[in-house]
Amino acid sequence: MQFISDLLFSPLLVAYYLLQWVFDRLLAPTPPPPNSPLSRPRIAVIGAGLTGVSAASHCVGHGFDVRIFEAGSRRNIGGIWSKVNNTSGLQIHSILYRFQPSVQWSEGYPKRGEIVGEIERLWKRYGLQDKTKFETRVEKVYRDNQGRWIINDPSNGRFDGVLCAVGTCGDPKRPHISGQEKFKGEIHHSSELDGKHAKDKNVLIVGGGASAVEALEFVDDEHAAQTKVLARSEKWIIPRNAIVDALLAFNIWGQETRLSWIPENLLRLLFYRGLEDIAPPKGSEKGLFTETPMVNSRVLDLVRSGQAEWLRGDIHSFTEDGILFNHRSQGVPKGGPGHLELVKGDICILATGYHRPSLGFLPPENFEEPYKPPNWYLQVFPPTDPSICANNCTYVNAIGTVGNYHIGIYTRFLLMFLVDPLARPNQHLMKVWIDLTRWIKASAPGGAFDFFTYAELVYWFVFVIVVNPIRWKWALFVLFGIGAGLPLKVVKEEDKFRASGENTPTQMSSTSHQKQVNGIK
Repeated sequence: MQFISDLLFSPLLVAYYLLQWVFDRLLAPTPPPPNSPLSRPRIAVIGAGLTGVSAASHCVGHGFDVRIFEAGSRRNIGGIWSKVNNTSGLQIHSILYRFQPSVQWSEGYPKRGEIVGEIERLWKRYGLQDKTKFETRVEKVYRDNQGRWIINDPSNGRFDGVLCAVGTCGDPKRPHISGQEKFKGEIHHSSELDGKHAKDKNVLIVGGGASAVEALEFVDDEHAAQTKVLARSEKWIIPRNAIVDALLAFNIWGQETRLSWIPENLLRLLFYRGLEDIAPPKGSEKGLFTETPMVNSRVLDLVRSGQAEWLRGDIHSFTEDGILFNHRSQGVPKGGPGHLELVKGDICILATGYHRPSLGFLPPENFEEPYKPPNWYLQVFPPTDPSICANNCTYVNAIGTVGNYHIGIYTRFLLMFLVDPLARPNQHLMKVWIDLTRWIKASAPGGAFDFFTYAELVYWFVFVIVVNPIRWKWALFVLFGIGAGLPLKVVKEEDKFRASGENTPTQMSSTSHQKQVNGIK
């Protein structure tokens, strides 16, 4: 009945359902039969969030064995999405959040429950329940004498590749603000709003990022009397519109250009409409293509209607009735001159974000200057070792999405590097690519890898395949998952050589492996 209703009244939604069905049939890897043996290479996946589950599904779907190590319990399937409020949802359209081709969204902007449900469905569909080890915090990753990876200790097995999927959002940041024990009202972190009430209350939101946007939507749904967002600086807000967001992500240069003033002025004229004071000022270093923008159309409407205020400045301290706030004018830097005023409130929400999970469990040689993350090959492969992929762990800022097709592409790059030594980059060439990208983006304010767009990411993928003719046969597999039998065919041919007693490139001792990685071999 729901489908018939949608067909009659929401034809675009039905078209979206059909499009998702096509993606599933054409691009989703086939789940392995229950208890079927899987081939080498064996991959250790660190983290059972969206990225970890998606990457593991691609590995087993293409016939390769995995083991997922999750620091939390079973309830942590889904990563950060398992921890946020039930009211949290996608700010971008779900067509830009297809972290695996078989994902089936019921609407354009699904909430947390549906997102976690899709991650769990994927986890079960690809038989990952028996391949996940919970309550296992990874503290050390190192090689044994044969060059295979060990996670913590040998009891966890040995692996040919390591896929880090710890994400960028860990535990909530809970800064202590001077005098907060004096505040007579409630103080909550923005990730802990389930069951809280703000009806007819004056609410203070500390922070001006994506967490503040979600907190603002929460208090609006609660019908708060008045909400004031206390932000340290201006950030770009772009419309919640899939076409606009996709067009902005098409900037293939991944940085500010001579034409960046066009979308920036259009946003000020058509989207901010009279609220230009809370946008980054013209001529400032905060161009649209320098930091991750917030995606929301509701925030500015709330400010226009007077239901919310967006204040720029610095927090001095709490009082019994609110927060002493140094209110600054547009363009005045953090800590600059302003007007100290008391902003009163009954509830304070700390929209202060999350601590970034560490990759410190990886060998220390992966963090040597000037090739520390995010300055890695394709941003996720340390130049010291292409058998490590830090999928969705190293980015800083972007326009596009972190929950899309690139998760599978990065995973298939890793599989290609593991099964085909001729397609595997050596350390020298990986560093050359990094240095070339730095040269191309030498004018980027934050550095070449501190910001990228989705178009730039696709360019990286295509370029790395095109420059090496050995990788051409892998192009459809890496970019689209088509030709799924190719990696297994390579492995079977190697097994034939092994059975005949010949040495094969994938049977490398730790010494010969290191030589290849360093470009000696």
